[in-house]
Amino acid sequence: MRVSVEEARCCGAGQCVLLVPEVFDQGVDDGIVVLLDATPPEELHGPVREAAAVCPGGAIDVEET
Repeated sequence: MRVSVEEARCCGAGQCVLLVPEVFDQGVDDGIVVLLDATPPEELHGPVREAAAVCPGGAIDVEET
């Protein structure tokens, strides 16, 4: 799995951070998503897919490899 984010689409809801804090964080000043791990371990794949699905801005892209 390869994860990418489109910061311009992020609305700062923070759902991704709540679901997978090992992979996503938020900027202190603006709340915009910060990608911590573009290739998360397999045990996080399910939660990362869920984070992408619930992202209100559609800012998270998951590519299955």
